[in-house]
Amino acid sequence: MTPTLDPAVAARLKRDAAGLVCAVIQDHLSNEVLMVGWMSDEALALTLTTGRVTFWSRSRGELWRKGDTSGHAQYVRRVALDCDGDALLVAVEQVGAACHTGSRSCFDDRTLDTAVEVGP
Repeated sequence: MTPTLDPAVAARLKRDAAGLVCAVIQDHLSNEVLMVGWMSDEALALTLTTGRVTFWSRSRGELWRKGDTSGHAQYVRRVALDCDGDALLVAVEQVGAACHTGSRSCFDDRTLDTAVEVGP
């Protein structure tokens, strides 16, 4: 039986037109941002109840649990909902690479140049 999302949590979510919420995945010790994925209510319920991160694949149109085919699993340590209810922050223990390219993070070596200086 598939778990259902707590109605109190569901009421706080602001989903996009496809019924999904953005999930930012972060290393629970270093706070490094590892990747971004999308969660349906069912994916979030599975994430909260199983301790493994589950996403909704927009390209395949199905649920997928991180690591089932790659072995690069994400074990949930904390989940927080942002103030607007339209994004989740999921702190995980990452086993192996988070990115499908084999990189630790989907943001490795992808820094863009900026035209402005930051800070005072």
